[in-house]
Amino acid sequence: MANPKKRVSENVPGDFFVDSTCIDCDACRQIAPTVFGQAAETSCVHTQPASSVDRRNALQALLACPTGSIGCLGPDDRKAVMKDFPLVVEDPVFYCGYNSPKSYGGNSYFIRHLAGNWLIDAPKFVTPLVQQLEALGGIAHIFLTHRDDVADAERYAEHFGSRRIIHRDELSSQPGAEVVLDGDGPWELAPEFLAIFTPGHTRGHCVLLYDERFLFTGDHLDWDRDEQRLSASEAYCWYSWPEQADSMGRLAEYPFEWVLPGHGQRVRLPAAEMRQHMRRLVEAMQVGSRD
Repeated sequence: MANPKKRVSENVPGDFFVDSTCIDCDACRQIAPTVFGQAAETSCVHTQPASSVDRRNALQALLACPTGSIGCLGPDDRKAVMKDFPLVVEDPVFYCGYNSPKSYGGNSYFIRHLAGNWLIDAPKFVTPLVQQLEALGGIAHIFLTHRDDVADAERYAEHFGSRRIIHRDELSSQPGAEVVLDGDGPWELAPEFLAIFTPGHTRGHCVLLYDERFLFTGDHLDWDRDEQRLSASEAYCWYSWPEQADSMGRLAEYPFEWVLPGHGQRVRLPAAEMRQHMRRLVEAMQVGSRD
């Protein structure tokens, strides 16, 4: 529960606020950008909601916040908003919400599929979301991009009888995983589902490409809102930046339209434009790796 006595100074006056427990995970700024913005070391409320849509988005951000750092002093209908999750990105892909502090607020996603639904990385295990996922047909497969973002994957697997998929070099984070990827891939996990090995951020990091349109990128790749370009973070590369640059080069050969990251902004671009952005990023990363 957010504490109004700890609200950060950058909040504008009004019902909604962010307190100093915020870990700056960016989830609220993705969900409700008209309300939340960047402060010095946290998020903040830059504009109080002016419409019912803005208010609902702000309440969605409040529920998604991994640390409970968003508060609302006015009328609060968060119970009704709980049923909003998972939120449609583009059918059949959804954003789960309920980001977990165990993954530093990482995003997770859900794919509704006739041959069995998929969860990509894992959110908090909370009753409202579990009930909604049950209503959508449950979860057959859980794809885990890397060790940082597994969160409550084990609880979801136990509840739904799911098979967890992870690379062997990340297996210590989910030692009971049912499917272990070995080597350099790529691996066709099912028709339309391709796992691609992208070491760099961590040693066994992988991404998932669905339908040659949706790329679930973990912590490998995201969209820079300010620069309006694809981005990767050397500051948060825990294993090898040169290997991440090489991985990005291989990934650039695949077609996709959506970048759906664990951390950072998601984006959709026409496939040809996305490939141009990828090639520019690869060139910049390779130059940086040689310096």
